[in-house]
Parts: sequence; C-alpha cells; structure tokens
Amino acid sequence: MTASERPNDTATPDFLKTGAASPGKRRRWTLIALAGAGLVVLLALFAGNGDDAAGRYLTEDAVTGNLVVSISASGTLQPTRSVDVGSELSGTLEAVLAEENDQVTKGQVIARLDMAKLRDAVAKSKAALAAAEADVAQNEATLGEARANLERLRRVAELSGGKVPSKSELETGEASYQRAVANLASARASVSQAKATLQTDETNIQKAAIRSPINGVVLTRKVEPGQTVAAQMTTPVLYTIAEDLTQMELQVKVDEADVSSVKLGQTASFTVSAWPGRNFPATIRRVGVGSTTTDNVVTYKTVLAVTNDDLALRPGMTATARIITANRENALLVPNAALRFSPPTAASGTAAKPSGSVLSRLLPRPPQPRRQQQVQTAPAPGASKQVWVLRDGQPAAVSVQTGVSNGRQTEITGGELQAGMAVIVDYQEKAK
Repeated sequence: MTASERPNDTATPDFLKTGAASPGKRRRWTLIALAGAGLVVLLALFAGNGDDAAGRYLTEDAVTGNLVVSISASGTLQPTRSVDVGSELSGTLEAVLAEENDQVTKGQVIARLDMAKLRDAVAKSKAALAAAEADVAQNEATLGEARANLERLRRVAELSGGKVPSKSELETGEASYQRAVANLASARASVSQAKATLQTDETNIQKAAIRSPINGVVLTRKVEPGQTVAAQMTTPVLYTIAEDLTQMELQVKVDEADVSSVKLGQTASFTVSAWPGRNFPATIRRVGVGSTTTDNVVTYKTVLAVTNDDLALRPGMTATARIITANRENALLVPNAALRFSPPTAASGTAAKPSGSVLSRLLPRPPQPRRQQQVQTAPAPGASKQVWVLRDGQPAAVSVQTGVSNGRQTEITGGELQAGMAVIVDYQEKAK
C-alpha cells in the first residue's frame, strides 16, 4: 500500500501511537494527568470535610457578674398632700389676698367675702335673743303671780275647813300655775335657740374670712375679686394649696404583666423632660390593688416617694420611671440566646456528613424520600432547661436551672454549667 492509500491518522495523539511518541510529549501528558488526579484528591478532601462545608457554631462564655432586672412605667408627679380650699358661704369676694406660688401658713387669711349681710344677720339674731330673754322675764312674773294666787286659795281653804273656795276655783288656780311653769320653760328654750342662731351668724362672719388650712404653697388660684361665690350642692374651689413640695410622689401605671414583681420598698429612678440626663431616685410606697383599663390595657396605679430638696421637680411633670425588681450580685450569667439554641441536626434531621464516592457526590442524586422531622416540645412547667456546649467539636446538652432575666442575660441558679464554659448561641452556615 502506498502512502497516498493509507488512512488519515492525524487525529490520533502522538503518545498513543506505537513507537511514535517523543520523550518530551510523553512527559507533558504525564504532568497533565498527575495534575488532574491531584485536583480530584483535593475535591474529595474538600467534600469529605463536613464541618467546614456545613458551617460553624458561635459561642459565648458563661460569666459571673451582677444582674439588674427592671421594668419601665410612666406617670406624673404630684404633691404628697394638696388641699382644695373653698367657701361654705355664698356671697361676693371682697378681697383675694394670695397669689399663685405664694407661701402661706396655717390660719392665714387668703380671701374675704363681703360681710354686710352677715353683720345684718348677727344684729337680727341679737335682737331675737333680747326678745326671747324679755319673754322669759315676763313668764317668770306670770309664774310668780300664779304661784301666789294658788297659795292664797289653799290658805283660805285651810282656814274655812274646806268650805271656801270651791273645788273648781282651787283646780283653776292650780292649772294656771302649771301653765305659767310651762310657759317659762318654753321662753327659756327660745332664749337658748336665739343664742345658737346668734352664734351661727357670728361663726359665719368668721368663715367669711377664708383661711389656709395648712402650711404650704399656692398652686392655683381660681377666683378674682368681685366674683360671686354660690355654695349650694358643692363647695366652690377657690385655691389649691400643696403642703410641702420638698416631699412629692410619682404616680405611675404598671402593666399587669409586671405588677407581680413590684413590691413595697423597692428602689427606682426616673427622668423628666425638664432635666435631661438627670436621674432622680425614688422608692415604692404603695402598689394599687384596683386596676384601670384603657384601650384594653390593664394597669395598676403605683406610688413612688420622691425627695425634692432643691425644688427642681414640679407638680404635673411627666416622668418615666425605671423600677428595679431584682438585683443579683456575683451570679452565673448566660446569654438568653443560649437557652433558645438547639443544634440544626436535632431540629431538621439532616445528616452531618455526606457519604459515597467522589464521583457520586459530583453527580446528581436521585430523589430520596423525605425524612420525618423531629418535633421539639417545650419543657413542662418547673422542668430544667438546657444549654449546649462544644465537646470534641460536637454540641452536647447541659441541664441548668434558671433564675431571673433582664431580657439579654439569664441567671443560672443550678446545674452543671460553670463560669468560663463556652455555650453555643447560634449556628452559622458557610457562605456558598
């Protein structure tokens, strides 16, 4: 066969032709084959490292420290004691003698009603008393006359042996005497009534001068001179006086979810808009039993005692209070995320590491039946909770007993957990 009649074999590599491959070409193809084998080995190692491919666990150390638990509530500042000063009498205000912010003392006259009609009433009562006393004197004279007449009749009857006067005359004298005694008693009662009326009118004159019932400061004045005051069904309020502004109270509304942790004597602090950045101390004085419902929100009135020596606080200021309900020193603390964490294998039922050959991993897998997920149930009330720690690179559960929590950290009161142990707080999947 001639050369022109041989089939074209230019597509066959030289190193596959028997006796046709040069040493240089065989060396090049050998290096390529070794590189490909090394790449397969690397892929196999990478695919076999399940932890690095799947992700990693994030941990934080359990620490010993102080834990402060507090709740927040808002309310208004009020005087410890305030009195609404009114008038029992109707009339026209002749003078208003106190202004807002004035310091007043107990018994000080702060307003006065026009007393012209009251003086007339006193004069009328004095006249009625004089008339009643004159009536008493007249009835005393009548009684003396009736007594003398009855004694004369009795003496005559004794001297005449009962012949004169007649029995009817004697009975008439006795009845006249009894009537005189009764009239005198009635006249004397009228004198007592006239004296009481006079005393009431004189008291009204004293009440026309409106006095402060306590030592304090005038918060509000609600009247002007010349204004008519009508004291009918309710007593009109003229002034509001606070007893002592150096001692005040903060009335806040505590939510029903927090009221069980609020106790008498607990410390608190609060802020007001008038003094930004300043915290004022307070103490729980009273926790209300009755509730108030506003827009379907149930709250309980709680009163905090406040010291206001520098008079920086004023009645009516809106305050936001922070009530400390628990304070633990040198407590074992863990993040709240550690108590909520559960390993992904326990939650999803997925395998930790893939198995099979490298080629089977690279090729698409046939559909597999879905595994039934494990359902985690919440622990029963009073049951111990658990946290997870890493042991030999794998999560292990540790039972603990928990105490109070401030929303970020929780107190550990019992269990195997110790300070310095790293607890798992999250699982981070590796970015693809």
